[in-house]
Amino acid sequence: MASAAVERRLADIEQRCRSGLDTAALRTETLSRLRRVVPADAVFFATVDPVTLLFTSAAAEDPLGPATELFLDNEFGRADVNKFSALAQAADPVASLDRATRGDRSASARYREIMAPLGLGDELRAALVTGHHCWGVLCLHRADSPVGFTGEELALVRRIAPHLATGLRRAVTATPPSDTPSRPGGVGLILLDGDLGLVSMSPEAEQWLADFPDTDQRGAVPLPVTVRAMAAGPVPSTVRIRGRSGQWIALHTTRVGPQIGVVVEPARPAELGTVLLSAHGLTDAQTRVAALVVRGRSTRELVDELHISANTVQEHLTAVFDKFGVRSRRELVAVVLADLAG
Repeated sequence: MASAAVERRLADIEQRCRSGLDTAALRTETLSRLRRVVPADAVFFATVDPVTLLFTSAAAEDPLGPATELFLDNEFGRADVNKFSALAQAADPVASLDRATRGDRSASARYREIMAPLGLGDELRAALVTGHHCWGVLCLHRADSPVGFTGEELALVRRIAPHLATGLRRAVTATPPSDTPSRPGGVGLILLDGDLGLVSMSPEAEQWLADFPDTDQRGAVPLPVTVRAMAAGPVPSTVRIRGRSGQWIALHTTRVGPQIGVVVEPARPAELGTVLLSAHGLTDAQTRVAALVVRGRSTRELVDELHISANTVQEHLTAVFDKFGVRSRRELVAVVLADLAG
């Protein structure tokens, strides 16, 4: 059983997750407190698109940062244990390398080829899931030694993970501060080679990157992890990001001969429906009803399309109204459209 001091620290983390912090502040304030109960020598933390599970922002502490391309190749191109996408769908979204390999770390290519050369040993990975949607991922690393994360430490992260997910979900709908950067416009294009190296970038893309939530984490690297992760993942793909200005950004990957193109542009409303509705804590059933209401469907059309009763439609709508703080369909549409506009 956790001690009284640990319980107080966990309660403090939970309070921070409920306090409406933006993503960067939530990451900083919760991870500093989490390390007091689950020590770690290096941390990777990323937000993800709940539809595609692709990274929408990421922060990696040294020595992880310089090895980003290797980690991305392992995550999206190699078979290995504890993939974030697998944890997001698992009954238990928290796992350690030592437990997944039964103590034989060398069974993991990630350990053999990346972590061991960096002097890292066990890792604790968590998918941050709430309401069946994953909003972020967390990875805690320990220096290489025979001692890894304990079962009690995994249990502590398991307790905190849903609260972190809720905090990230709320950050998606938070009002941006008044000193946010100006909103970019137009369509940008980034070209990368097969090794994810930058070939070219349009001026419009440069403007978009300045609005990315993890732009301050780039350091000497010309592209944020979000773009590199997309290029390392399945092509074509789409991810939606809420910029620091509050504007929603869509990224689309495509093949351009031997190169990979990343198109950056304002997100269209049709691309945001599921993400935005889920961010307000709607269940899958409530999301389906709300999405159709926003598109102007009547109750009869909802009954026919979703194969549910009119009473069930009304129950879902009542719950949706409560979560959005509105009283009618018209108010719901107005709030959703305002969110889409950022």
